[in-house]
Amino acid sequence: MSIMDFPKALETAKGLSDLFELVKEGVRVATGRFRGGLMLGLADLGNHPQGFLGAFYPMTSNVIVMNRIPLMRIKETNPTLFKPYAFHVLLHEYLHTLGYVEEMVVRPKAYEITRALFGETHVATQVAENPMRFFPSLVYPDLAWQPESLNLELVPDFDRGNTSYIA
Repeated sequence: MSIMDFPKALETAKGLSDLFELVKEGVRVATGRFRGGLMLGLADLGNHPQGFLGAFYPMTSNVIVMNRIPLMRIKETNPTLFKPYAFHVLLHEYLHTLGYVEEMVVRPKAYEITRALFGETHVATQVAENPMRFFPSLVYPDLAWQPESLNLELVPDFDRGNTSYIA
C-alpha cells in the first residue's frame, strides 16, 4: 500500500502531467495494474448546454484525447474544480487504457478508486460520484457547436513512465 497523501498531491500538482502521475499511482495502489507509454492530446470537442464529451480513448491506441472546452470553462467559473475534474477525466480514460472497456464498469470503478484515495467528502470523490453536479462549470450555457476537424495538441512530457505495456 502506498503512503502517498493523495489529497495533498492533488493540491500541489502543477499540471495535467502531474495529475496523470497521480492517477497512475492511485490505480496502481488500488488495483495493482499500471501502464506507461501514453500520450495526451487536447482538442476542442465541442460544447452543448445539455452535454459534452469530456474525453475519449481510441481503443488499442496510446492516446487519450481530452476536451479543452470544459477545462477552459472551469478556469473561468470555478478554478478550484480544475484539478479534481481533470483527475477524474484522466482516471476514467486511464482505466479504459487498462482494458476496462464498458462505461458501466469504468464509472463505478473510477468512483471506487477516487473514494479510496481521497475519502468520501473530498471534491474529487464528489466529481467521480456525479460529474453532472458540477455541470454549470463545465459548459458554456448559451453555446452549442461541434468542431469541423479534430486539431490535436499533444501535451509534452505527459506520461513520465518508461514502459509501454500493461502490467
